[in-house]
Amino acid sequence: MATAQRTTTQVYQIFIKATPQAIWDAITKPEFTARYFFGAQVETTAEVSSPLRYHSPDGSSLWGDETVLESDPPRRLVVTWRSLYDPALAAEEPSQVSWEIEAQDGGFCKLTVVHDQLEGAPKTAANVAGGGWMMALSGMKTLLETGTPLVQT
Repeated sequence: MATAQRTTTQVYQIFIKATPQAIWDAITKPEFTARYFFGAQVETTAEVSSPLRYHSPDGSSLWGDETVLESDPPRRLVVTWRSLYDPALAAEEPSQVSWEIEAQDGGFCKLTVVHDQLEGAPKTAANVAGGGWMMALSGMKTLLETGTPLVQT
């Protein structure tokens, strides 16, 4: 049972020296995502029921076409998730990603990302585990704290 839980629900937490609004903007604005999220440019209004799309760095293909399920700026964003950049991942059932931003004393925030509902998406679960989400979140942290991307895209 513990193995199934790890596969179908993944939780990532990171502390970032930034305001909740700065982290929200890093999640929802293309000028930020392009610099830390594997070059992907996000397109969204972040309103409930609206699309949240990730475009390839050159804009030639759609890497993700999600739907905003919950939105409470700058605290919580919940979206569907399907990775369209790989046919094997795109064939799987959608999963869900939740972003929780919690201000902490001392001028920093705790960001918790929960990627769940992965029962029908085992390849996606394996793809985002460990290095996938952690690289993106570490990139966001570095960008917000230093102004410089962790990895040049």
